[in-house]
Amino acid sequence: MELSREQWSELRKNTPLTLTAEELEELRGLDDPIDLTEVTDIYLPLTRLLNLHFTGSKQRSSVLSAFLGHPETRVPYILGIAGSVAVGKSTTARLLHTLLARWPEHPRVELVTTDSFLHPNAVLEAKGIMHRKGFPESYDRRALVRFVAEVKAGAAEVRAPVYSHLEYDIVPGAVQTVKNPDILIIEGLNVLQPAPPTSLAVNDYFDFSIYVDAKVESIRTWYVERFHKLRRTAFEDPKSYFRHIAELSHDEATAFAVNVWRDINERNLVENIAPTRGRADLVLKKGVDHAVRRVRLRRT
Repeated sequence: MELSREQWSELRKNTPLTLTAEELEELRGLDDPIDLTEVTDIYLPLTRLLNLHFTGSKQRSSVLSAFLGHPETRVPYILGIAGSVAVGKSTTARLLHTLLARWPEHPRVELVTTDSFLHPNAVLEAKGIMHRKGFPESYDRRALVRFVAEVKAGAAEVRAPVYSHLEYDIVPGAVQTVKNPDILIIEGLNVLQPAPPTSLAVNDYFDFSIYVDAKVESIRTWYVERFHKLRRTAFEDPKSYFRHIAELSHDEATAFAVNVWRDINERNLVENIAPTRGRADLVLKKGVDHAVRRVRLRRT
């Protein structure tokens, strides 16, 4: 079913706002103009829905344990968030991570991005696919599925690699340790990709999934705007993989960004990411101003 922003906002009911403007400023992306009105209208109804879904999931687990005569065990709830580069899915993931952890039940919430499961640059270069970084084949899919499966199975600790956006590579020896969370959020470009035949996909372990959507033209504009902001900030760091970009003129940097978008990110979006939109349980459709205008919710 499809709901307008106004219809969706009404579903907030009595869900309280537990976030300040200062906290939101730290959570939002570099080019994402999200404000507390957007949080109230869009994300509070979403957290209410997820709370109801999370509670129902625990009840189903209890019923199955009772039927089997097994001691009741806590099964982590897995939430997947997908969408294009520059569409704002990382802001959505960070925001939900904070809001869900502030439920009255105070669940333990962990956030992991699939960037952590990209093959190291050396591997991508050896395979000749460095120019396809972010495409499905650039990820260690088996390691990602194994990681989520172990979390879902209730392992006390599960470790994931760490990716540095500054260095544009996996950090050797660094790990993120996930310790038996109540909720695990998995955010990434291709988390709704179907699995190859006879294999499992990471989304087979999801309890709920969200796709952050917008028109390609809008995302292209956001990507170029974000690129220029990064050029004036992170790219100036001597450790940055893109340090040379900071030295380009504005017009040269724009041309570079447009080419990267057209040849890599838009191709990946059209060929791999957008076709998975229909697999999501909920789609947040953004307008040109980054604000969510419509919400599509799968009822079955």
